[in-house]
Amino acid sequence: MPEMVKEVLKNLFSKPATVKYPFEKPTPVPGTRGALTWDMNRCDQCQDCERVCPSMAIKVVPEEKRVEYQPFKCIFCYLCIDNCMQQAITGAVEMRAPEYKKKTEIYETPKA
Repeated sequence: MPEMVKEVLKNLFSKPATVKYPFEKPTPVPGTRGALTWDMNRCDQCQDCERVCPSMAIKVVPEEKRVEYQPFKCIFCYLCIDNCMQQAITGAVEMRAPEYKKKTEIYETPKA
């Protein structure tokens, strides 16, 4: 019992171990893999990202010059980033808000 009282008093006057999440955003650990984005000015629709994606979260439609990305399917392995010869795909460390509906992000080549 005396050990428990000592531990309670120590925790009572020390800094909390948790973060006040909704009010304080956590800082991601270096090397955290986050959301993918495409620079469609650099993308040449080669479909390498679609071929290497193990979860089939990427679909390239070369006829319409667009990329369809499904973040709910993505496992953030970053194979698409490693295999993109044009370096059109980048990964961010940003924390995204949770989604309530599955959606597909569409990246289109800007019309000239």
